[in-house]
Amino acid sequence: MLHIVPTPVGNLEDITLRALKVLKEADLILAEDTRTSAVLLRHYDICTPMRAHHRNNEHAAVAGIVSELEAGRDIALISDAGTPGISDPGFMLARAARDAGVEVECLPGATAFVPALVGSGLPCDRFVFEGFLPLKKGRAARLAELASDPRTVIIYESPLRLARTLRQLAEAFGDGRRACVCREISKLHEEYRRGSLSELAVHYDLNQAKGEIVIILEGCADSPVRGKSVPSHKS
Repeated sequence: MLHIVPTPVGNLEDITLRALKVLKEADLILAEDTRTSAVLLRHYDICTPMRAHHRNNEHAAVAGIVSELEAGRDIALISDAGTPGISDPGFMLARAARDAGVEVECLPGATAFVPALVGSGLPCDRFVFEGFLPLKKGRAARLAELASDPRTVIIYESPLRLARTLRQLAEAFGDGRRACVCREISKLHEEYRRGSLSELAVHYDLNQAKGEIVIILEGCADSPVRGKSVPSHKS
């Protein structure tokens, strides 16, 4: 069986008892970065062997892993933080295992965008998760599409690109569109900074962000869809 196991995005205590049991009993753990995951495993005295499984080797590794699964091995897949497959490796292996008739079990657990969304103060009844935007090709077109979406928009971003991205979002969405920059979810320096896109762009131009970043964006209030079914939630 293939077990897809979420791991903490911050505090090491944000892991389920079931996840710990699976990791202890598996024959092998596939980890995005074995050095990062070793910290978690040592914390919980888990001695299961690990093997690296990341974007640079997943294409070549999937067929061999599926063969191991077909032979009866119990394998757990984890990423550096959160749920594998959500802006992390995992989709290809899960699909290949399903196609081969191998049982796939995905445990519920940590994902950075859920607490960011709920804690942002923006509507969370309807939302679209974008993950990381294209760096170059198709970026402007994607921003233009998202600008008219009535749903709350969720984006992941690098701290080094945050200020630039906020400026681009202000250009595409409008300076006054409300947003929340969520930083270091479930860690010591967790921060939710709310404001208009123009205000946030100015702040992060002057203050270099650190850590993992989630940007939550208010949906388009002028959309016909939102006007009919979703309140604007404007103060």
